[in-house]
Amino acid sequence: MQNAVGNTTKLLRSCVEPKLHIGVLALQGAFAAHAQALRDCGAEVRLVRTQEDLNGIQGLVIPGGESTTMSNLLVASGLSEVLKERFQHGFPVFGTCAGMIMLAETILDGRADQISLGALELDVRRNGYGRQNDSFEQDIVVHSFETPFHALFIRAPVIEAVGSDVEVLASWGDRPVLVRSGNALACSFHPELVSDLRIHRIFLSLVENFSVTNPR
Repeated sequence: MQNAVGNTTKLLRSCVEPKLHIGVLALQGAFAAHAQALRDCGAEVRLVRTQEDLNGIQGLVIPGGESTTMSNLLVASGLSEVLKERFQHGFPVFGTCAGMIMLAETILDGRADQISLGALELDVRRNGYGRQNDSFEQDIVVHSFETPFHALFIRAPVIEAVGSDVEVLASWGDRPVLVRSGNALACSFHPELVSDLRIHRIFLSLVENFSVTNPR
């Protein structure tokens, strides 16, 4: 598969509306930190646990956590098929760590009963950077950022391959760690655990641009 380089610079320069309505999937995982980061960016936040919680939101964040548990809870809540349908129509979504695994088209070492939401043409491997004891911090260079982003990798998944329509926004070594395709954004690390809000602002710019052409 080949990487595609798109234009993310204009997204960063977009003026984000102060009251975008963003959902954070709150079935399991590190959803509270994402909710706070989004509020710090000026967004209204709703925790999403049911299909009804999706009403009125303009984008969704899927946090880190345990991907197999999250998969089971998505199916049990009835959210999995609803989200697949939304993502097929360009609904903005941002997945971090386990959230990225959920968005990937192919989970190379996933369990037989583990679902994929298929929002990004990625091949990923769970815990590809190692277990909890192998967690690490790294400054990474992000496309269009003037200074590096300090990234925390905690039991992080590895992106093994990306599709031709996937834009690689940052890599560590020879591996992509921050990617975007259309209105779907994903990363291997945990941007919600640092005070730097620039990656969340990329997502809010995607949401804003989508909302302009798809008003509620």
